[in-house]
Amino acid sequence: MSLDAARTQSRPPRPTAHEARQRLEHARGTRLVQLQALTATGQTVDDHLMSAQREAIERVLKEIDEAFARIEDGTYGICRGCAKPVPAERLEILPYTSHCVGCLRRPA
Repeated sequence: MSLDAARTQSRPPRPTAHEARQRLEHARGTRLVQLQALTATGQTVDDHLMSAQREAIERVLKEIDEAFARIEDGTYGICRGCAKPVPAERLEILPYTSHCVGCLRRPA
Protein backbone atom coordinates (compact mmCIF):
# COMPACT_ATOMS: atom_id res chain seq x y z
CA MET A 1 0.00 0.00 0.00
CA SER A 2 1.43 3.38 -0.94
CA LEU A 3 1.70 6.26 1.51
CA ASP A 4 -0.85 8.25 -0.54
CA ALA A 5 -3.35 5.40 -0.34
CA ALA A 6 -2.89 5.19 3.43
CA ARG A 7 -3.50 8.93 3.78
CA THR A 8 -6.61 8.78 1.62
CA GLN A 9 -8.07 5.90 3.62
CA SER A 10 -7.52 7.61 6.97
CA ARG A 11 -9.21 10.88 5.99
CA PRO A 12 -12.62 11.52 7.48
CA PRO A 13 -15.49 11.75 5.01
CA ARG A 14 -16.78 15.17 4.01
CA PRO A 15 -19.45 16.33 6.45
CA THR A 16 -23.06 16.17 5.37
CA ALA A 17 -25.13 19.37 5.49
CA HIS A 18 -26.74 18.10 8.70
CA GLU A 19 -23.36 17.43 10.33
CA ALA A 20 -22.07 20.82 9.21
CA ARG A 21 -25.13 22.54 10.69
CA GLN A 22 -24.62 20.68 13.98
CA ARG A 23 -20.96 21.75 14.16
CA LEU A 24 -21.88 25.32 13.32
CA GLU A 25 -24.64 25.37 15.96
CA HIS A 26 -22.14 24.09 18.52
CA ALA A 27 -19.58 26.74 17.50
CA ARG A 28 -22.26 29.46 17.66
CA GLY A 29 -23.42 28.31 21.10
CA THR A 30 -19.86 28.30 22.40
CA ARG A 31 -19.21 31.83 21.12
CA LEU A 32 -22.49 33.13 22.56
CA VAL A 33 -21.56 31.70 25.98
CA GLN A 34 -18.14 33.39 25.70
CA LEU A 35 -19.80 36.68 24.80
CA GLN A 36 -22.18 36.35 27.73
CA ALA A 37 -19.26 35.63 30.07
CA LEU A 38 -17.46 38.75 28.86
CA THR A 39 -20.55 40.83 29.56
CA ALA A 40 -20.91 39.28 33.02
CA THR A 41 -17.43 40.42 34.05
CA GLY A 42 -18.80 43.92 34.50
CA GLN A 43 -15.81 45.51 32.85
CA THR A 44 -16.39 48.58 30.74
CA VAL A 45 -16.13 48.75 26.98
CA ASP A 46 -13.07 50.95 27.52
CA ASP A 47 -11.11 47.86 28.54
CA HIS A 48 -9.06 47.24 25.38
CA LEU A 49 -8.57 43.51 25.99
CA MET A 50 -12.28 42.96 26.57
CA SER A 51 -13.10 45.03 23.52
CA ALA A 52 -10.68 43.01 21.35
CA GLN A 53 -12.12 39.73 22.67
CA ARG A 54 -15.68 40.91 21.98
CA GLU A 55 -14.74 41.94 18.43
CA ALA A 56 -13.06 38.58 17.77
CA ILE A 57 -16.10 36.65 19.03
CA GLU A 58 -18.48 38.82 16.99
CA ARG A 59 -16.29 38.28 13.90
CA VAL A 60 -16.50 34.50 14.34
CA LEU A 61 -20.27 34.71 14.84
CA LYS A 62 -20.49 36.55 11.52
CA GLU A 63 -18.34 33.85 9.87
CA ILE A 64 -20.67 31.20 11.32
CA ASP A 65 -23.72 32.97 9.84
CA GLU A 66 -21.93 33.14 6.48
CA ALA A 67 -21.17 29.41 6.69
CA PHE A 68 -24.87 28.66 7.24
CA ALA A 69 -25.60 30.69 4.08
CA ARG A 70 -22.98 28.65 2.17
CA ILE A 71 -24.71 25.44 3.25
CA GLU A 72 -27.97 26.80 1.87
CA ASP A 73 -26.48 27.89 -1.46
CA GLY A 74 -24.42 24.71 -1.89
CA THR A 75 -20.96 26.28 -1.62
CA TYR A 76 -20.13 25.09 1.92
CA GLY A 77 -16.75 23.36 2.06
CA ILE A 78 -15.50 24.97 -1.16
CA CYS A 79 -12.51 27.30 -0.77
CA ARG A 80 -13.31 30.87 -1.78
CA GLY A 81 -9.73 31.35 -2.89
CA CYS A 82 -9.09 28.39 -5.19
CA ALA A 83 -12.58 26.83 -5.54
CA LYS A 84 -11.24 23.42 -4.42
CA PRO A 85 -12.79 21.42 -1.58
CA VAL A 86 -11.62 22.42 1.89
CA PRO A 87 -10.20 19.30 3.58
CA ALA A 88 -12.70 17.58 5.88
CA GLU A 89 -10.17 17.72 8.73
CA ARG A 90 -10.11 21.52 8.50
CA LEU A 91 -13.91 21.72 8.43
CA GLU A 92 -14.04 19.51 11.49
CA ILE A 93 -11.79 21.91 13.41
CA LEU A 94 -13.16 25.16 11.95
CA PRO A 95 -16.60 24.42 10.56
CA TYR A 96 -17.08 28.07 9.58
CA THR A 97 -13.88 28.40 7.54
CA SER A 98 -14.22 29.61 3.97
CA HIS A 99 -10.65 28.98 2.81
CA CYS A 100 -8.17 26.13 2.64
CA VAL A 101 -4.88 26.57 4.51
CA GLY A 102 -2.94 27.13 1.27
CA CYS A 103 -5.08 30.09 0.29
CA LEU A 104 -4.87 31.61 3.77
CA ARG A 105 -1.07 31.46 3.61
CA ARG A 106 -0.92 33.30 0.29
CA PRO A 107 -0.25 37.01 0.59
CA ALA A 108 -3.28 39.14 -0.20
